[in-house]
Amino acid sequence: MSDNFKAQFFQHVDDSVLQYIAELGEAVAIPSVSADLQTHLTDIIAMEKWALDYIERLGGTAELLPNPKGVDDDGNELPPILLAEFKAAENSESKKTVCCYAHLDVQPAAKEDGWDSDPFVLTEKDDKLYGRGSTDDKGPALSWLWVIQAHRKLGVDLPVNVKLMFEGMEESGSEGMFEAIQILSKEGKFLSDVDFFCISDNYWLGASKPCLTYGLRGLAYFSCSVQCCEQDLHSGVLGGTVHEAMTDLVQLMASLIDSSGKILVPGIMDDVAEVTPEEDALYETIDFNCESYKKENKVASVSNKLMYEKEKDLLMARWRWPTLSLHGIEGAFAGTGAKTVIPAKAIGKFSLRLVPDQDPKRIEQCVSDHLNKVFSSLGSPNKMNVSLLHGAKAWLSDPKHPNFEAAARATEKVYGMLPDYTREGGSIPITTAFEEATQMNVCLLPVGACDDMAHSQNEKYNKKNLINGVKVLGLYLHELGELKGPKPSECRCVELSPEELMEPGAFMRGFKCKCFM
Repeated sequence: MSDNFKAQFFQHVDDSVLQYIAELGEAVAIPSVSADLQTHLTDIIAMEKWALDYIERLGGTAELLPNPKGVDDDGNELPPILLAEFKAAENSESKKTVCCYAHLDVQPAAKEDGWDSDPFVLTEKDDKLYGRGSTDDKGPALSWLWVIQAHRKLGVDLPVNVKLMFEGMEESGSEGMFEAIQILSKEGKFLSDVDFFCISDNYWLGASKPCLTYGLRGLAYFSCSVQCCEQDLHSGVLGGTVHEAMTDLVQLMASLIDSSGKILVPGIMDDVAEVTPEEDALYETIDFNCESYKKENKVASVSNKLMYEKEKDLLMARWRWPTLSLHGIEGAFAGTGAKTVIPAKAIGKFSLRLVPDQDPKRIEQCVSDHLNKVFSSLGSPNKMNVSLLHGAKAWLSDPKHPNFEAAARATEKVYGMLPDYTREGGSIPITTAFEEATQMNVCLLPVGACDDMAHSQNEKYNKKNLINGVKVLGLYLHELGELKGPKPSECRCVELSPEELMEPGAFMRGFKCKCFM
């Protein structure tokens, strides 16, 4: 990659900011909320078609793959999956291929939830772009299109072949995506020649220093329902005569975790991998401050207290230890004012974030056994049911892999500093799905800041992050293009043995094999 290209590319991005903001505004205006398919399926498809039209205008090929799962558990039609490809004009067969994943669906949002502006109208204030999906994940998704557009306008060939896989159900369990990945990873299919994967769907640890993420916690999301009758009852007329479902449910939920954050379910910690000296050392150099963390997450003005006071302890609690969170109760009265009702059925929602080497199926058994035991001890005649709604294993990669090193070099050339190497407390199950199906490396290259408030009120994307994000992703393609050695997807050599994989630098030889990149 020449300095001349870098200068031209950076100038083009700087000159295109108003266009980028306008187009992000068009995307944000489409309420592609996957949590309500009955209302918003057409919006999700409209968002996907908006992106497809953009891709075709740039000269790429694109299609909407029918969702392999067809319908969800409630019989709602699932949105298709957008597949696209931009081949290098010269030597495309010998150039490596990267697949960039993103999602075009968003979390629900309404101004009355506490937003300062309409969540589906991109609003700029103090160099911040407020709107649902601005940072999660429409801004990063569109950035890949802007990178391609820059190459087209500058007359520069792509250094690698680029494939895009954009879905419309990520915020609701990525239904159909896992089946699609299995199908598309077969010989001759869309993913079979992919050498690297890149995902920009998480965030920096802080607000100013970039990072690369090499680990994610997994997820086990549960519902626990208790039913006491067929319909809601009047608490004045019938209170004191029936065994109330809400009373049972509150006790069940309280039995899962204490106020100090200790998980009370037996067996949950049994399979947690120990912290190695090498892992422990990674935390020593990370740029992180507990006081800033409290302010960024709006804790300082309320409790002004975190679970841990030391930076390393807090980061480990966030990244590499399992946690359990109580999310809410469905069926309970939650409106304004007072309603004297006894809910016929109350459904508690909670989840655990999992770490290596926990398995969702094993966690499901532990939780089910625990809640059944607690419910039995209540002596209640009501009906109780526990269900695992979503489950995904934790993901852990190697930051020394060439894919990560390419991303690190690109980041340094834009920001003038090497990124921190971090793990993340959230879950992106697609990472594991891609790696297990293709055996190719996945790099998480976040472009948004820690205070973007994804999933929350006033979600925003800093203008500077938008600009620098496009620059980083563009240079990342060129750093991949300069990697030497065979295409990992075409490697058919003998895999490394378990002993060889334990050697320092083993992953530098490609991905689980003896090729030198």
